[in-house]
Formats: sequence, C-alpha cells, structure tokens
Amino acid sequence: MEATNFNKAKQLLGGWLPQSPQIIEDWILKIKEFTKKNPTPLIPEIAEFRDLVYSDSVLYANVQGMFAEAHFLKLRTPLLWEPEPLNFEDFLVLLNGIMQTAPEAYQTGLPGNQTPAGMIGFPINALLAWPMATNFGYDVFSNALVNQQLKKILNYWSKYLVTEDSRYVLIENDPSENVIAWLSDVAQAEMMQVAQGALGLEPNPIPSNATFSDVFQSDPSVPYYGFKSWDDFFTRLFCPNVRPVTAPNDDSIIVNACESAPLQVAKNVALSDQFWLKGQPYSLENMMNFDELAPQFDGGTVYQAFLSALSYHRWHSPVNGKIVKTAIINGSYYLENLHQGFYNPEGADSSAPNDSQPFLTAVATRAAIFIEADNPAIGLMCVMPVGMAEVSSCEITVKAGDIVKKGDELGMFHFGGSTHCLIFRPGVNLEFTTYETPGLDAPNNIRVNTQIAKVV
Repeated sequence: MEATNFNKAKQLLGGWLPQSPQIIEDWILKIKEFTKKNPTPLIPEIAEFRDLVYSDSVLYANVQGMFAEAHFLKLRTPLLWEPEPLNFEDFLVLLNGIMQTAPEAYQTGLPGNQTPAGMIGFPINALLAWPMATNFGYDVFSNALVNQQLKKILNYWSKYLVTEDSRYVLIENDPSENVIAWLSDVAQAEMMQVAQGALGLEPNPIPSNATFSDVFQSDPSVPYYGFKSWDDFFTRLFCPNVRPVTAPNDDSIIVNACESAPLQVAKNVALSDQFWLKGQPYSLENMMNFDELAPQFDGGTVYQAFLSALSYHRWHSPVNGKIVKTAIINGSYYLENLHQGFYNPEGADSSAPNDSQPFLTAVATRAAIFIEADNPAIGLMCVMPVGMAEVSSCEITVKAGDIVKKGDELGMFHFGGSTHCLIFRPGVNLEFTTYETPGLDAPNNIRVNTQIAKVV
C-alpha cells in the first residue's frame, strides 16, 4: 500500500476529520500526553461503560479484539505513527480526556501561507476510526447496551459543549501544534468559502466582499463574537436574506431542508429490505422505526444528502404544510456497514462511515418529521435528519399540529455532523433540479431553502 495513496484518502466526508491520517494520529498523541499530565478518575458514565464490558466475557473479547485488529492493520501502513489506542483500557483514558475539550481546527503550511487542514470534529471517532471498521467492531457497536452507555457518555460531553468554558477553541490557538482558532481570519475565510460556494437556483446572495458577520449572526465587537459556547457557534444562524426561499408560494416547488451535498435519489424503495448488504438498499420500516405511517411510503422515493463540517446545521421545512408527527429514534453511534470497511488490501479506504450513509438511515440515531404538504400531489412526506458519530442530540423544534411554511426551522444537529433524507410516497412524480452529479464526490453544498425538486 502506497503512503501517498493513504494520505490522499478522505478521513471523513465533509471535513469532519482532517484528510491526513498523520494529523489525526498526532492529535491522539496530544490527548495521550494531556491525560498523563492531568490524570483524573473516570467520569461515572465511562466507569459504568467499563464495568459493562468487564461483566460480559463475549463483549470484552470483542472490544479487545477490535483494538488488537486495528493495531495490526495500522502497523501494516507506511505512515509514521504510534498506533493508539492499543486496547480498551487505553481508549477509556483517552475518552475521559476528551470530555473537557471542544473540537479543534488545524492548519498546514508555512506562516503567512497557511490553509485549514480540517477539524477534529469527531474526537471520539478519531479514536475509533480503525476499530469500528473491524468485524469485532461491528459486533461491539451493534450491541444495544453499548449504545445506551455511549449515549450517556455523549450526553455528559454535551453538557460541557454548551458551557462558556468550551469557547476556548474559538479564539485561542497553539501555533506550535498547528491549531487555529475558529474565529481566526484563516478559519473564517474557510467557512465563508463554503457558504459562498454553495449552489442554488437563484444568484448567490452573498457578495464577494462579505464578512463572516455579514453571513452568520454574530458581533465581532464583543467577546467570542457573542457566541455563548462551542455548540452556540456550531449551530450558528444565517443572517436574514442570506438563504432566501425559492418560490415560497408555489406549492409545486420543494426546497432543500439542509445545507448539504447531494448523495443520491432512490426510487421504488421497498417497505422492508436487507439494508445491511453491500448495495445498502433503503428499508423504510427500519428507517421509520416501524411507525404506523411507514406503509404509506412503500414504493416511494428517497432523496439523501450529507452535511459538511464547516456549514450550517439546522433543518428547514421543504414544503408548506402541517406537522403530523415527530419522533426521535434512538440508534447506534459508531456502527458502519461491514462491506465499506476502513481497510482495503489494495489501498486505504478511510471514508467508510460516509460510504455507509444509506445503511445509517436504518441504524443510527435520527429524527423523523412527518409533514402533510398543502399540495395534495405531495401529501404526506417525511424529513429524516440522521446523526453520525458524535451527534448526541437531534433537536426537533416543531410539534404535531404546527403549520409550517417552506424555510421554517424544523430543528438542528448538535455537536457533530450528519446526513439526511427526504422521503416521498409512491405516485409523487418528482423532477429533481440538477446542480452537479450526486455522489460521495459531490464537491459543493446545495443551499438550504433553494429548489431541489418540482412536482410534475
């Protein structure tokens, strides 16, 4: 396996982890040194997770097996790294250290000519990127008890990410470690580039000389631009008129629910299918958690798109209509399709969580928002935001009975990155607006609130 090929491999689609595995490994060693210098007892949630694993001999063997297999595979790469974590006990200590940190941004290049290298937006995923893709890892992360404990741990971490202490990554940095502040000029320029590069039906409403505060609601004259926490920054709002709604009074037009890049459109989707296979067909019953409304979508259409790390993380209504039902569906956090494994004998495939996106719609923690569209040619449809990895909270901000207009907020992702689906019933004849070829290599987001389809 060539080192150059491995370095070119995407770590996580949308920039949730740096493309260079070496940066990730250096960050893991940094956390290791931090935990050595600041030893603390395991938080109760992590200690409870440890006790769960120790109490089950089969689970314990699988957990240790996934770290051992990942260690073996890492040693076969030509990169200069010290494979970490080596075992479950190492992982627990590093996981404990993450609980009082916020996601960091990194840069590469010489002073005066630096560019962002990506973010450690999924710190726990950075520890698990190799173990989770092993056969042992599949068994571990498909275990309901494991996911219950992970949810407790992620909820604990989320309480830190909404505190003022978590803002240190917004303005402080350590140039010696290539860490940059999220509100530094170089990071702001990267976020602006993503926002300005998003495609839409209308002309780009962001002028070329616009500043960060012209695009996102913030105030550079006050500390931390007015953001109250890391999560407050992560869920930042667009300024008014930055993302206008296409044809707000035309019920034949469906607009984008999330600022996202198109993955695929699937038609004639089965009510029940074998979603765990290599082809990853959608399985509506599993996606909707066997909701009583699921049969109405048998044979319908699914549109899926993914969100990038530097973009906008709120969801908006794609149609005018009425909220029929909402639900949060608990699921897995680090499970991925075995057929999309991280390691490939012919090269490195380090984007398995992204390749698993259709699979994740049936197994990951997600939200389901059923909307009865005003247009009878659309009727009942479903918006399904799907959490990936560290997303410990899909927050729905509407309830059954609410009347929504296109572009109205439905909710948001907290703390991490995601994918989402729009699901339509059979007989809804949709003509999708093509901005670029859909797929994992789609380079640009489609603007939220811009047209993505029309009922024909």
